[in-house]
Amino acid sequence: MTAGGPRLVADVRIEVWSDVVCPWCYIGKRRLETALARFPHRDQVEVVWRSYQLDPTASEGETHATLPALAAKYGRSEEEMRATMRHVEETAAAEGLDYSLADGVSGNTRLAHELLHLAAEHGLQGQMQERLLHAHFEERRSVFDVEALVPLAAEVGLDEAEVRAALGDSRYRHAVSQDVRTAQALGATGVPFFVVDRKYGAAGAQPAELLLQVLERAWADAHPLVTVPAADGCTDDSCAV
Repeated sequence: MTAGGPRLVADVRIEVWSDVVCPWCYIGKRRLETALARFPHRDQVEVVWRSYQLDPTASEGETHATLPALAAKYGRSEEEMRATMRHVEETAAAEGLDYSLADGVSGNTRLAHELLHLAAEHGLQGQMQERLLHAHFEERRSVFDVEALVPLAAEVGLDEAEVRAALGDSRYRHAVSQDVRTAQALGATGVPFFVVDRKYGAAGAQPAELLLQVLERAWADAHPLVTVPAADGCTDDSCAV
């Protein structure tokens, strides 16, 4: 199984549109991993992470507390929003994730997505995606500026100087925008959004069982049964000799 980078030979390709500040995206990632672990042909599956910004209008380089911002966005009290967050935290815990959403901060994720495109060039996109999600949701660290992203990138094996140069000259900005436009063209209105072989789509943090069914169907499509003309044989209930 691959996770971004130059495309290898694979029979099934899964593209996942997500944002690194989307709590359901991390849950969806864990469920996809569960589905892949149960899939007998997982070594022939390529996983590619695509960019999607939930709030591209957020000021770059700045952060804000998540709880009051979401409460204001949805016209709810902070206590009501805390209750909603607790539900998501419980769902995440069932997938082995430790969230504390009410204590979180958010911001513009463009640089994080550009970093993911750089990581893909080095075959490290899957590792980078995991590191960013873990840093944001379980370590409550910023993933919104160059100084926050560089050490995370170095941890997965990227060169610090190259990361600074790539984020400084915005060489992957167009790629991020293209991912977003493609998601919209495919009908995505939110994330996570799973697309298998550009044929099957699944919106939201789907259960592992459903994702496994999609994988099995895509595999069957890629490996149709070829039959030869029928010959003499027995039926289910009789065998004439």
